[in-house]
Amino acid sequence: MLQRIWAVIQKEFIQTLRDRRTLIIQLGLPVVQMLIFGYAIRTDVRHMPLVVADQSLDRASRAFVQALTVSGYFDVVDYVAGEAQAIHAIDEGRAQAGVVILPDFAADVERNAAQVLLLVDGADVFTSQTAYNAITAIAQSHSKEVLVSRLLRAGRLSNAEQLLPLDTRVRILYNPNLLDLWFVIPGIVAVILQTQAITLTAAAVVRERETGTIEQILVTPIRPFELLIGKIAPNIVIAIVNMLTILALGVIWFKTPFQGNFWLFFGLACLYVLSGLGMGLLVSAISENQKQSQQTAMMLMLIGLVLGGFIFPRYLMPPVIRTVGNLFPLTYFIPIARGIITKGIGVATLWEQVIVLALYVGAILFFATRAFKRNLD
Repeated sequence: MLQRIWAVIQKEFIQTLRDRRTLIIQLGLPVVQMLIFGYAIRTDVRHMPLVVADQSLDRASRAFVQALTVSGYFDVVDYVAGEAQAIHAIDEGRAQAGVVILPDFAADVERNAAQVLLLVDGADVFTSQTAYNAITAIAQSHSKEVLVSRLLRAGRLSNAEQLLPLDTRVRILYNPNLLDLWFVIPGIVAVILQTQAITLTAAAVVRERETGTIEQILVTPIRPFELLIGKIAPNIVIAIVNMLTILALGVIWFKTPFQGNFWLFFGLACLYVLSGLGMGLLVSAISENQKQSQQTAMMLMLIGLVLGGFIFPRYLMPPVIRTVGNLFPLTYFIPIARGIITKGIGVATLWEQVIVLALYVGAILFFATRAFKRNLD
């Protein structure tokens, strides 16, 4: 058996090394993806363009606008006359949000009756939610500062903290500065590994069928399982090299700290790669041509990306959707990657995901072998 598997492994390595252009793409594409994702994906939206319609033009209104800009969430790109002009600036794409300060703002502040109109571009839901939450929090903080300042001037308050009935202390675990890359990079590693693993093997079997070499393989005494193992071997090496490359980029280039045990992560990443390669083999075994296998692989990668918890929290998904997401290995490896890289935890905490991932590997290779054998018959 080992001789037969070794013969297939040699054949696959020779075929892989012979096509150098494809090999360069397979090794270089994850690096490009990592750089693009690392620089493009940002969960913390800051410096949003803001237009201001200050119809009061007094010290109180200028202080409020300054509070918005000092926060770092907004950059004033233009001052306009009124609400219509602010909406027009948002429609043109020059601004993401607008603030309209009504006349006599300072007098209304003294009477505790001041109003500010917030205009947010709802076409971009993620950014608009951030803008709404930021402006609301800034307005509340600014209102408290104005009230405290007024009471201090009136001599009704000797200490500003006397106004606060509750003192909340917040301690952020694992990411004290809330750097989005510390959260994003482990997920990107998991996503790229899944993409590469499925892509590498999605055309492995169907290519043999299209080129006609499958008949030559059938006359040999090799078994379907042995053939699939032999075809996986070169892709395992490529996937491991890609894993080490993108992980090094995340830690060294993007300065993401690696808190856990590297060898534990390496072993579980290899297990995860096997699950992706097995899924790619299953796709290849049930596809009739390479175009069909590529389309099926792209569909699976897209569904896994959405339902795996990389973009959207899984606890917010309906139970049926979460169940569908359980069919993808990305669902189990994202908690492993974030747990080991960001939190530094081990198998004692991640044992459920590890067990499921191991069972997944066995199941996906079993179904791939059955599908391949059925197609041969």
